[in-house]
Amino acid sequence: MKTRILSQLLFLLTVVGAHALEPLKDSTESLVENQAKRLITKFDKNKDGRISKDEDEKRWKRQGRYDKNRDGGLDVGELKAIPESYVDSPGKRLLNVLFKQTPQGGVYLDFYFPDEDKSSEKPVVIFTHGGGWAAGSKAKAGSGSFNEVHRALLKEGFCVLSVGYRKVNKGGKTAMRDCVIDCKDALRFVSAHRKELGIDPQRVYTFGDSAGGHLAMMVLLSPPDTFTGDAELAEFPYRAVGGVSWYGPCDFQDVQLFNHDDRKNFRDRFGPRIMGADAKPEDKAERYREMSPVSYLTDDSPPLLMMQGDKDTTIPVKQAYRMREALETIKAPVEIVIVKNAGHNWRSAGAPIDPSRTEIVEQTIRFFLKHQ
Repeated sequence: MKTRILSQLLFLLTVVGAHALEPLKDSTESLVENQAKRLITKFDKNKDGRISKDEDEKRWKRQGRYDKNRDGGLDVGELKAIPESYVDSPGKRLLNVLFKQTPQGGVYLDFYFPDEDKSSEKPVVIFTHGGGWAAGSKAKAGSGSFNEVHRALLKEGFCVLSVGYRKVNKGGKTAMRDCVIDCKDALRFVSAHRKELGIDPQRVYTFGDSAGGHLAMMVLLSPPDTFTGDAELAEFPYRAVGGVSWYGPCDFQDVQLFNHDDRKNFRDRFGPRIMGADAKPEDKAERYREMSPVSYLTDDSPPLLMMQGDKDTTIPVKQAYRMREALETIKAPVEIVIVKNAGHNWRSAGAPIDPSRTEIVEQTIRFFLKHQ
């Protein structure tokens, strides 16, 4: 009898340990090591321990200058030495924090504290990067206009959380909904560590571009208790109170909304990323609805600023018009800004964009400050 009870207790301890909450710590060294080794495994076709120009020409154009020993390849040590882009901040930061384990590997986040950390109940802005749900990096938080937005918010007492969510892959083992789950789990993780971080998980803001704009709207508009992932994190609440989307899609249910011209034959570009490997054909309508932020819009939705370029061929302005159409019957607090002459990533198309990139950044910052 005693032996059976002891075995049961050991089993329970094993299960609890396997699902224990990840610690709040900087794991940069181990992440960089693992990333470098994964790149070598993926691209080193001749198995000489290096990535040469012939094996990954795009990477070589970007990073070939880090071939310090001039042997024509990037080895693990050289890949580890390539600097990442982080938000330019004088405040404390926790980088590459492992917040959960998945069948596809660990998932990481970066957390930035305000320039002057004076409060134990700080608001949090979660940044979700673009890249078609299949590429990109949480390091984008520290580049270009994104860095400008985040620097301004850190000065104003906000924390910034940048999430390295899992990427959609060709095999369909991860799908778009996994990206949403990871973003929400990142918020649940910081909520679990709210005392150590000194944050108020009831004051969460979202911000992202392109695919990240979609994720920002999903996190903002869908109920916090939906899209649960890690069982250990599910019990920790958060509340999203405002968000900004730069050229993010809001509705996948009508594929013609992704057609920037009047062609009748149009490929459903994002279908495989929505469905994943586990979905059945009869699941299609529900999966497309589930991944459409406009589906979650209500009169009580938190404020949203949706900014879209009128010349964008990747995420057409039709997406903003679709949101505007929804607002005719649902009186949600959504502000829509159409940026003239703007393609994707605010690239100018034939003339200077209006409002300018500087004005877009300023309007984004004002939105967050207005809804504190």
